Amino acid sequence: MSAAQASTPIVKPAPLVSIPTHDAFFEHLRAHCGKAYEGQVSVNNPVSSGFEGRLIMHVRKCSENELQIPFHVGDNHSRTWILTKTGSGISLKHDHRMPDGSYDELTMYGGHTVDAGFENSQSFPVDQYSKELFAALGIPASNTNIWQMYIYPEEFTYRLIREGREFRVDFDLTTPVDLPPTPWGYADE
Repeated sequence: MSAAQASTPIVKPAPLVSIPTHDAFFEHLRAHCGKAYEGQVSVNNPVSSGFEGRLIMHVRKCSENELQIPFHVGDNHSRTWILTKTGSGISLKHDHRMPDGSYDELTMYGGHTVDAGFENSQSFPVDQYSKELFAALGIPASNTNIWQMYIYPEEFTYRLIREGREFRVDFDLTTPVDLPPTPWGYADE
């Protein structure tokens, strides 16, 4: 080893800058890693189809900066929520897959926190990528989407709101259920 190599310090990546409410929210969810919970639709106004069957969320894969949470609807294993610490907040993406694992044309849409939120609740207003995707797919009403997640000791809630639409699923965190199958497009780890 040369003298220059010996004196060169090892540079570690800087930790992501975050704020206490984002960290606490993320950690409340991460505490459930490896567990699955059953939920039910509590608001679906106006009524839309596609959420019939047993609803299961599975906090499946967790790292310091990312959570992957598949949302199973009956035999449909196409949806995974991905929460990522970005250094300027938390990003929520909806990864939608086809049964063969390929990406659905409507995938990776979502939003990003724009304020501190609270340790038990965060809001994710639609991001620019999603607005462009929704416009290209002919669903411009989704350009005002706000996704919200709430986590309390006994309940986790996923909520979508926009003008003229509210959808909400509440999951019982007091009773874990058997783990669902691997979501479409993901390796069984």
